[in-house]
Amino acid sequence: MADYWYRQTDKPLFPDLLWSRPETKASRGKLLIVGGHAQSFAAPAEAYASAESAGIGSARVLLPDSLERTVSKLFPAAEFAPSNPSGGFAMTTLAELLDAAQWADGVLMAGDLGRNSETTAMLENFASKYSGQLTITKDAADFFCAHPTGLVARPNTTLVITTAQLQKLGTGLVVSRALTSNMGIVQAVDWLHDFTLEHPNLHVVTRHLNQYLVAVSGQVSTTAAPTDKPIWRVSVAAAAATWWLQTPTKPFESLTSSLL
Repeated sequence: MADYWYRQTDKPLFPDLLWSRPETKASRGKLLIVGGHAQSFAAPAEAYASAESAGIGSARVLLPDSLERTVSKLFPAAEFAPSNPSGGFAMTTLAELLDAAQWADGVLMAGDLGRNSETTAMLENFASKYSGQLTITKDAADFFCAHPTGLVARPNTTLVITTAQLQKLGTGLVVSRALTSNMGIVQAVDWLHDFTLEHPNLHVVTRHLNQYLVAVSGQVSTTAAPTDKPIWRVSVAAAAATWWLQTPTKPFESLTSSLL
């Protein structure tokens, strides 16, 4: 086994991280969750519940105000920002989002954002202006995987993505070796090792052959994925964002530990 590959079983690879987690709610960090459009707020709602379960101290959820009439009584934790005619975030949300991000220790783009060009332009602008910990998944990741140039330049980015999204990311960054869906686990680990050495600002969490893979700066861990959770990205991303902001200097260890 390569010296950069760590295998996590049901016993944590980094037990010291478990015992050193903040004990009081006030010291467990603050997470801003962003997502939703007029037809759906399932992803940010799931992210909020998963972050609470993972032990976040405080979480705020920002949704487009096209959802306010429907959601405000169902989801009291939600806050609302300007929406465009398509029901997604308007460009004018950028200032509000940047302001809310200053409160947080980390930001999670949880998805269900829709495919409106104004929303994706706003998110791209946010990613370029915000330098803190940013975790991206679901359809937010679709845009950044297809247009990754700005993403690789910013620090502190974690992508929780499918193999197909990772393939698109590799294509966008013109990697020398293609990632394929029929790769064995050894080849996938080797690919992620090379990819994150070449792009050290990007942390990757993905799922392949019933294994979760975490890759940070050339180090790769594998953890068995539960077979009864085929829909996994939002809950995994919320746990990853929570653990990471609680141990910001150890992204590989925290992202790996978040999977147990």
